[in-house]
Amino acid sequence: MSFWQGLLKLLDTSMPTPEPYGLFHLLFVVLSFVAVIPLYRHFKQAHQIRHVVLVTALVVIALEVYKQINFSVSYENGIQFDYAWYAFPFQFCSTPMYVGLLAGLTKKGKLHESLCAYLATYAVFAGVSVMAYPVSVFVDTAGINFQTMICHGSMITIGIYLLATGYVPLKGKTIFKALPVFLCNVTLAVIMNKIAYLAGITQAEDFNMFFISPYEAPHLPVYSLVQEKLAYPWCLVLYVLGFTLAAFLMLAIGMAVAKVKKPKKERMYV
Repeated sequence: MSFWQGLLKLLDTSMPTPEPYGLFHLLFVVLSFVAVIPLYRHFKQAHQIRHVVLVTALVVIALEVYKQINFSVSYENGIQFDYAWYAFPFQFCSTPMYVGLLAGLTKKGKLHESLCAYLATYAVFAGVSVMAYPVSVFVDTAGINFQTMICHGSMITIGIYLLATGYVPLKGKTIFKALPVFLCNVTLAVIMNKIAYLAGITQAEDFNMFFISPYEAPHLPVYSLVQEKLAYPWCLVLYVLGFTLAAFLMLAIGMAVAKVKKPKKERMYV
């Protein structure tokens, strides 16, 4: 066995498929929230917050690269590559790593504020959704299970961290700063789905970014019911409205908690 075959085999180490709400799952749920505490205590300056966001994005991207390799490369009869189009990294839950990378590389300004607002609202909803209902994310590969829990858990951690430090304002207008980023991501997903259809990828492979492609069988909870009954453009409108409402709910919960807990001192950033 070659070095690369051995490495691929190591990355493909198996484990019993974790059960939803089992010890493995619940451990990462707890860690997603607990991890906010040391970040909040030790990294409150603006430049520190940007570094935390950037490092988190880089870690998640590295784990995503591992996932792509694991899903697309086999080693049984020599190293063979067959790209897994269904795992193309631009689902709703994939966007925080790109947004986080850009947010970590930009300085204070409208773009930076919008990116961080997205991480504190839409990304939190994405993380909470999967961590609360992880039915389809667990497999029998150890690395992939750790990857999915770290990636989705980090969405919760970073979002709460940005709100707790006051870096993203706990105000209703925050959702309007985040909305353009979400719309850009949805637009990119629509374009990718169209290109995949025109290129013939969907004839042999599953390719359904954001699970909103009109060329694939609908299976996203709730949205699939809408997609079966309404014309596609209206489905997108309801998709955007529904996810925006859910993202605002994450923000509203933070605003409610902030009212209960009076801050010790005013936070200022430079």
